[in-house]
Amino acid sequence: MTAESGIVVLERRIDRMDLARLVKMYFEDMVKYVADVTRGVIAVGGELHADAEQLLLEAGSRQTDLWGANYYPGRGRDDCIEFTALINIRPAQGNRSMEVQDASVRERIRILTFALIGEGESL
Repeated sequence: MTAESGIVVLERRIDRMDLARLVKMYFEDMVKYVADVTRGVIAVGGELHADAEQLLLEAGSRQTDLWGANYYPGRGRDDCIEFTALINIRPAQGNRSMEVQDASVRERIRILTFALIGEGESL
């Protein structure tokens, strides 16, 4: 974890107390994160998706594999993920908006989120 930015890179499920701390650090009801859909890791926390993205790039991720989202604990499986981030705007990859358009990429993000962050449970 980088103390100044409050970002944790996850390769296994985050501890519930650590997640609660990250949620409260900036936004109170949610936490931003970036998923590497190829390497199967997530950088969670921080104020900007771009900060988590940078951490993953420095750790060997490729830009084309990184997608930003927001996690809302307490909303349940169907409503805990918002597939929206400025880093997702990539016309060259066919993604012209902040929201992840590709259904297969969204599903990979969902699988990683449920495995490493949570399934929308309350904290």
